[in-house]
Amino acid sequence: MLKSKVMFPKIILKKGKEKSLARRHPWVFSGAISRIDNPAREGDVVEVYDSNGAYLATGHYQPSSISVRIFSFVKTEANGQFWKEKFREAFSLRYRLGITGYCDVFRLVNAEGDGMPGLIVDYYNGIFVMQAHSAGMYFNAELFRDILVELFERDLDDKKTTGQKNPGIILLKSVYNKSSDTLPFKAGIEAQNGFIYGSPPEHNNIIVSEYGYKFLVDIEGGQKTGFFIDQRENRKLLERFCTGKKVLNAFSYTGGFTVYAIGGDASVVHSVDSSAGSLDLAGKNLALNFGSIFRHESFCEDVFKFLAATSDTYDVIILDPPAFSKHIDTLKQGLRGYERLNEMALKKISRGGILFTFSCSQSVSKDAFRTTLFRSSLAVKRDLKIIYQLSQPGDHPVSIYHPEGEYLKGLVLKVE
Repeated sequence: MLKSKVMFPKIILKKGKEKSLARRHPWVFSGAISRIDNPAREGDVVEVYDSNGAYLATGHYQPSSISVRIFSFVKTEANGQFWKEKFREAFSLRYRLGITGYCDVFRLVNAEGDGMPGLIVDYYNGIFVMQAHSAGMYFNAELFRDILVELFERDLDDKKTTGQKNPGIILLKSVYNKSSDTLPFKAGIEAQNGFIYGSPPEHNNIIVSEYGYKFLVDIEGGQKTGFFIDQRENRKLLERFCTGKKVLNAFSYTGGFTVYAIGGDASVVHSVDSSAGSLDLAGKNLALNFGSIFRHESFCEDVFKFLAATSDTYDVIILDPPAFSKHIDTLKQGLRGYERLNEMALKKISRGGILFTFSCSQSVSKDAFRTTLFRSSLAVKRDLKIIYQLSQPGDHPVSIYHPEGEYLKGLVLKVE
């Protein structure tokens, strides 16, 4: 890549603070900065230099503990062509994974995992949903929209996008920007969610397909971008454990695991969630896949209270709670929450039963999560065998230089 012709503000690091960038970690913390040459506003592209004036990387600036999110370790103008190549590479990976052959819902851009820290782009059967987690990415929303239009309306039938002719079902109908709740508080951006290309689907109905199952998705009011895409392969795995079994899906949201459990011929499935709206959508998803006859009961209740009160026992339990620890300063409290939750579930599972248990807390490491299960099993005196160790799927790639990107941890345990 050619040297940048654009004069970006320069971030000068303190002596010795360039080591993390030498290891290609994509974050520069505020404590590592010696000075900023030329004023830098939040969202500006900046170049980072060591204390001797040697160029290190280019990224977006924000006045917070993570001051620069790196998107290139080579000098770049960070123009439209630069970002277009990033999007091409991201889609090429998903295409090579074969995702488009068995679903029409996947993650196109996974922030640091795709070299675009601060940006999430998910695909829902013709609708791309963008979420900016940094001002720098938010200010590029219209550019990213134009790139999506160019790639998926003009390049679809040639070899420019993937190196293959006609990548298949990936068509662009509209682009929705859902960034109002994900931007940094300090940015002071008056962001509003809305369609920035195309029109909303008729009656706001978005139906996506995954391994032959169909799901209604609420991109506007739903959590994250509307659906927990990252659990796709884990849902598929669950299916094989459910034949003739009584299943509890805790924190069931819109019934992703529930649909797979019913599809796997469970004898009965109980879905528990504190959101009546989510349970209503779960019921619609069951009807969409199985008509009016399916073996299911929903409970609109706090999961901890449900587990404490129920006299039922289950052959299979799924625990997929929201993040109990979003930041390192709440880690101890979060780990205790996971430990208590799993203790309660283990008391309700049959001998020889199966527990699918997850943490989506970025601050909780795989080792720390496993330790909580060790403590839970000791507390209730149940022997556990790990039969699968789970993570996020290939469309949620993790940069080897950014282990924090492996946020989803899961274990499948046989309970004695």
